[in-house]
Amino acid sequence: MLKRLDKIRFRGHKRDEFLDLAESPNASDTECGDEIPVKIPRTSTRDNEELRDPAGPGTIIMASGVQDFNRTESDRLNEIKGHLEIALLEKHFLQEELRKLREETNAETLRQELEKERQRRLELEQKVNEVLKARTEEVPAAQQPAKPQAQANGTDKRSHTVCSRLQKWFCDKFGEYVEDFRFQPEENTVETEEPLSARRLTENMRRLKRGAKPVTNFVKNLSALSDWYSIYTSAIAFIIYMNAVWHGWAIPMFLFLAILRLSLNYLIARGWRIQWSIVPEVSEPVEPPKEDLTVSEKFQLVLDVAQKAQNLFGKMADILEKIKNLFMWVQPEITQKLYFALWAAFIASCFLPYRIIGLAMGLYAGIKFFLIDFIFKRCPRLRAKYDTPYIIWKSLPTDPQLKERSNATVSRRLQTAASRSYVGSSAPTGVSKDEDTSRFHTTKRGNFHEVFNLSENERPLAVCENGWRCCLINRDRKMPTDYIRNGVLYVTENYLCFESSKSGSSKRNKVIKLTDITDIQKYKVLSVLPGSGMGIAVSTPSTQKPLVFGAMVHRDEAFETIFNQYMKITSASSSSES
Repeated sequence: MLKRLDKIRFRGHKRDEFLDLAESPNASDTECGDEIPVKIPRTSTRDNEELRDPAGPGTIIMASGVQDFNRTESDRLNEIKGHLEIALLEKHFLQEELRKLREETNAETLRQELEKERQRRLELEQKVNEVLKARTEEVPAAQQPAKPQAQANGTDKRSHTVCSRLQKWFCDKFGEYVEDFRFQPEENTVETEEPLSARRLTENMRRLKRGAKPVTNFVKNLSALSDWYSIYTSAIAFIIYMNAVWHGWAIPMFLFLAILRLSLNYLIARGWRIQWSIVPEVSEPVEPPKEDLTVSEKFQLVLDVAQKAQNLFGKMADILEKIKNLFMWVQPEITQKLYFALWAAFIASCFLPYRIIGLAMGLYAGIKFFLIDFIFKRCPRLRAKYDTPYIIWKSLPTDPQLKERSNATVSRRLQTAASRSYVGSSAPTGVSKDEDTSRFHTTKRGNFHEVFNLSENERPLAVCENGWRCCLINRDRKMPTDYIRNGVLYVTENYLCFESSKSGSSKRNKVIKLTDITDIQKYKVLSVLPGSGMGIAVSTPSTQKPLVFGAMVHRDEAFETIFNQYMKITSASSSSES
């Protein structure tokens, strides 16, 4: 649009010949669309005759003059039209800017607020007038008494001025402090969350490690004192502590130790090299942060951090759940001990002086920390029998343990009920318990031996009673439906059984005899991902390429079970042949 304006603005021959917009007549919107009437100068009849007569005198000169006059008039008309277009366009732009300004300023809301302020001002003026009228009515009644009242008024004015001065001095002196106690609504600030970054993640982990280092060092020193890591240091600490407790100086001793620690920290901050620790500090090599990480390194870093966070949160959750279950009477026999101990402490605090109670608690804490814990750590069997706090803490269950116990009790009840009903109704006589359980072990689709066409004695091992979920990759097949199958893998005493999860005939299931396996090893399906993989490769004479059981969450457990059973079967067969 600006380019078009420049073209219109510089349409004439020279810029000096343009008419000024201030001197040009005002143009309305309707004048833009209509043609502008142009007054053509009238020529006399004589001039017309001279123009018409081609043989007349000065015919060529007059013709050229008329052409020049017509050209100049047309140029002027074009200039006037250009100025009019520019003026109309500028008017349109100004109207648009005015409309935008009105929308931004919200003139309507401002008008409403102005009206409200006017109403408030009128109400305040009415109130002020009423107060003034009331005062003017009270003044004549107050002027009726004689001159003694005038003297009293003088004293009132003086007292009023003194009070105003005192109030002003108080506001100047303490007004700022009074304003601090004014109640204000809390500001809800929303913190912006940073995007996930590998560099930021490693930096935060290092910051957390550096921040927790003083706490970990303090805990290590306490455990070293309790373990008598340095015999002389622990003996001196034990003697000083017991002497302080006996004379009632335990609290001043701890305060003095805190002051001493702050003083040492001040000297360290000033540049002094002071290192006092019972346990020698091991300087760990600091790895420089990598600038560019590959995709696999970033993925492995996220996995490591997630594993550490999972373990840390799990430990914290265990501690909190044990404390909650201790106070919620989840195990009444444990909470009952705490209940009676609290009652005994309450009765002792009511009748015994606090000096004796403090002395008893301090002596018990010192003997427990320096002597009893040292003996219990060196003798775990004594600790498991006689360390009451340790026994209570270990016997407290967490919420997952309670859930497992409840599920185990429910399943046990169902099994006992089912076994009783089965034994009472349809169990054949002369069949042992093992044969009965193996005969009627079932999968999702029916009895185990019927699904895989095996003998009734074959049943899954106890480790894989429910099987391992995985996918079978048969690289000898070319069809996508036969190349990968999802299902469950079982291991029996003599067979490796794979049950396909797709509905259909039992031909999709796979049964491999353990003695037919020529090689078994761990396998990594995708080499791009970090780690050792989640697959097991099994080679048999009937397949050109090994069969791969991939996407197994418990790959190591399954591999150990299959490998141990394979070695057991092969060793038994070799010994029988020899």
